[in-house]
Amino acid sequence: MRPGSVILAALTGLIWGVTAMVVIAVTLTLITGEVALPQATVAGLAGLVSALAFVWWRSSGAGGGLPAWALSAAILFLVLMTASFAAPFGLPLGTTPVWQGLGLIAFVAGVTAANRVTLSGARLGQMSRYEREVIYIRIAKGIGFVVFTIIVALPFYVMVMTSLKSQQALLANPLDLSIDVSQGIDGLFRSYVELFTQFNFGRYLMVSAFVSIATVVLTLLFSVPGAYAVSRLRFPGQAFLARSVLLIYMVPAIVLVIPLYAVFSQLGLRNTLTGLLIVYPATTIPVALYMLQGYFRGLPSELEEAGLMDGLSRIGVILKITLPLSLPALASVSLYVFMIAWNEFLFAFMFLDDPDIFTLSRGVVSLNSSEVPRQHLMAGAVIATVPVLVIFLWFERFLVQGLTAGSVKG
Repeated sequence: MRPGSVILAALTGLIWGVTAMVVIAVTLTLITGEVALPQATVAGLAGLVSALAFVWWRSSGAGGGLPAWALSAAILFLVLMTASFAAPFGLPLGTTPVWQGLGLIAFVAGVTAANRVTLSGARLGQMSRYEREVIYIRIAKGIGFVVFTIIVALPFYVMVMTSLKSQQALLANPLDLSIDVSQGIDGLFRSYVELFTQFNFGRYLMVSAFVSIATVVLTLLFSVPGAYAVSRLRFPGQAFLARSVLLIYMVPAIVLVIPLYAVFSQLGLRNTLTGLLIVYPATTIPVALYMLQGYFRGLPSELEEAGLMDGLSRIGVILKITLPLSLPALASVSLYVFMIAWNEFLFAFMFLDDPDIFTLSRGVVSLNSSEVPRQHLMAGAVIATVPVLVIFLWFERFLVQGLTAGSVKG
């Protein structure tokens, strides 16, 4: 038995025990409204012992058919319940017993699975440097995954739960983010109904959808022929243009707001959707050009040459050959541009004053006042977030394919 291997296994179990206990206790507090006190020391001790048992059982080759993970889970449960005096989350077992039971199952399953994955191949004897580094990497990846998940999920959970609360519940306990199902469906979604009936959110949705779709169309109309020209045609300054299309992003948007505000005010374009449809494509066309020109370069030029020899014009080649082959790139560009236009706030905030033409992001900000309940603000944020989230998850494969298509020249 090597001390280094023992310390590594013990440290792994300690890390996963503490991490799982803190995450589950915080989750339990948010779901039930009862303040759970994570027994981090006890959880770390239980994870340590279970990890050592897991590695020892696998290294010894004993077991008589009992899997190492099963022994590890049993030891984890016994140590946790014994050392915490049957209160692993700092709450009596009679307090929200169902949720505590689910939390306990999640803790045992999570720590056991983490130890099993992280310590796969580990042993209490001599371990090479490579084997130890593999375990270090697994621990780092696991912690990174947990932290990233919390950073993404926690704000969204708070936003959704707050939008489902009543004004009385928020005033009574702002930190209680549990769901009160006793108020019924009408009570839970009252904030959403009032947004559409009292705060004109249906119009905000239509305006944002119109602006975003129009931005996508305008961006593709200009970026497709531009990207094709840069990638296929030969003309003076082609290389410079191909490399400089993203220079516009070196200028912060906040620097452009004041001059654009002055110019649009003089031209009568401020407080109009026409002004937004000038600014938005101007900011999205460069990145669309950059993405599409890389994809067009990866397409076989022989196909287009064959089309020209068959009598097609250059426009015909683009419409009948290039664009059908570029559908993944066009889909990814459209999704990217749509998300930019849907979430854009700075220009909409500066240029729009008429509530009848507010975009969704501008409309959500209008709710941020002392006269509007906080649950309405959170409901507006959910409405602004969910549509683009669903669209992104649906077309995510196209986005990844389109973003990586131009990274290697054909």
